Amino acid sequence: MVQWDRVTRGDVLRAMHEYDRLGPEQFFTKHGFAPTTTYELVEDGRRYPPKAVLGAAYEFATGQRLRSGDFEGGKTGAVRVLGELGFRIQKKLRSASSS
Repeated sequence: MVQWDRVTRGDVLRAMHEYDRLGPEQFFTKHGFAPTTTYELVEDGRRYPPKAVLGAAYEFATGQRLRSGDFEGGKTGAVRVLGELGFRIQKKLRSASSS
């Protein structure tokens, strides 16, 4: 069972900083996640993949690496946990070419 109460807002901010530093491809490779499909974590005008960021934050907080299949990413999973930590989550913007 994943213990989300061990993850702090600071852990999430650290994961977001690492995402910015590494870039998406390296971040996904390092932490074992993929790009977001439905929701985005929005902070300071930047957009992040909620499930990947929360998974990395959990690893920072606990030292335990989660796989993508270990937890949900949507409203009942990562989106809920991040919202409880005070982060803003939005539906992913669709590009004109994907409509």
